[in-house]
Amino acid sequence: MAAPALRRYLLLLAQEHLEFRLPEITSLLSLCGGQFSGEQEIRVNSPFWILNIPSEEMARGLMKRTVCAKSIFELWGHGKSAGELYASLKNYPTDKMLPYLQSDSTYKVHIHTFNKTLTQAQKIKKIDALEFLPFKGKVNLKNPEHVFWILEDYGMNPNDVPEEPIHLYFGRWIADGQRELIESYSVKKRHFIGNTSMDACLSFIMANHGRVKPNDIVYDPFVGTGGLLISSAHFGAYVCGTDIDYNTIHGLGKASRKNQKWRGPDENIRANLRQYGLEKYYLDALVADFSRPIWRKGMLFDAIITDPPYGIREAPRRMGSQKETVKSVERSAENHFFVSSSYHLSDIFFDLLKFGAEYLVMGGRLVYWLPIYRPEYTEEIIPRHPCLKLISNCEQLLSSHTSRRLITMEKVKEFKDQDENSYLLDGQYMPYRGHNSFREKYFSGVTKRIAKEEKDNQK
Repeated sequence: MAAPALRRYLLLLAQEHLEFRLPEITSLLSLCGGQFSGEQEIRVNSPFWILNIPSEEMARGLMKRTVCAKSIFELWGHGKSAGELYASLKNYPTDKMLPYLQSDSTYKVHIHTFNKTLTQAQKIKKIDALEFLPFKGKVNLKNPEHVFWILEDYGMNPNDVPEEPIHLYFGRWIADGQRELIESYSVKKRHFIGNTSMDACLSFIMANHGRVKPNDIVYDPFVGTGGLLISSAHFGAYVCGTDIDYNTIHGLGKASRKNQKWRGPDENIRANLRQYGLEKYYLDALVADFSRPIWRKGMLFDAIITDPPYGIREAPRRMGSQKETVKSVERSAENHFFVSSSYHLSDIFFDLLKFGAEYLVMGGRLVYWLPIYRPEYTEEIIPRHPCLKLISNCEQLLSSHTSRRLITMEKVKEFKDQDENSYLLDGQYMPYRGHNSFREKYFSGVTKRIAKEEKDNQK
């Protein structure tokens, strides 16, 4: 059976988290049953991408999930000048246009410019120049059946804006993305937050990188206040988590908000999901040490999405014993004590990969943040596992010398007993051990910056 003919669509993207956009769109296309073609016209930092997608239904499916893209259009024509655009439109098949230009339909034309503002007179002139198109319907500016867009790209440099656009596009609007989720799920409005609660936009990006879908089971082994569970539950997945911090799991202790001393009765993970009408997707959260096994053997999770502690705001900890070098004895709640010992970053991440290799379903994804000291970074230090394939690796800067990288991996091989400690043999374990001192390197840079600022102020 022949594959469906690909149609060309124009994607208008938000200009934030630029490195995260391509992996998100690629993951969502595969989730919708399509694939990202190497022939796509992608300028990675540009807000305009041309995609080949099999159907309008798939294009709509993509936009029901993405937080990186603003809108998608069926592309009727494009060019590097107005003349090229008009020639391209004249070559677009009339039979594909006519269903949207009928005399009993209503329409409007909208103009979007990137990196330049046009006057109303300039906009009207550009719309009037399209009179050669066979529009037969009536203009309706308030509630049209069909909306057409002229989109103009004036480049990426706000200090050097050309007189004429470097690229022009014309297309029929199909759907908008899910950018409104960033505001509606903002951490500022959330009942229960902590020092490390994840930004809403990044939470949804992580769920999309993980290809979370309805009825999946998603697990966060360092769940904290449950921010990453919310984005997965929004997409219809059942969510659960564990954390070593008894107070956080039970919503006890000191509050993270200013001018509030203690957490209230509605400050817990379940209340967060209830706040958004997602409580039915909440399985549970357990107090547990990730370095110690608590799960039955088998492939349990469709996705593991997490932000492990890396020692800046929250110290990495695991349960200790009296035989180990005891770092501290902490009281987590009334009559609840545990012995805490250090949990090296290298151990956290290799435990995480081993856990993902064993407990993810085939094709399931592990999405996690990896802290990096940038002067020492090479891709070779990304932890690997023979059962997991690296899908994407995106950087978010923390400071001039540190960053964290969003790592997405997919399970491609069934876990066997011989894979238990395979990471010790493949040369990947030792390179990352240097990042056990990430916290010291992070704060040494902060100290140097403060000292430099003080010296500059004295001049």
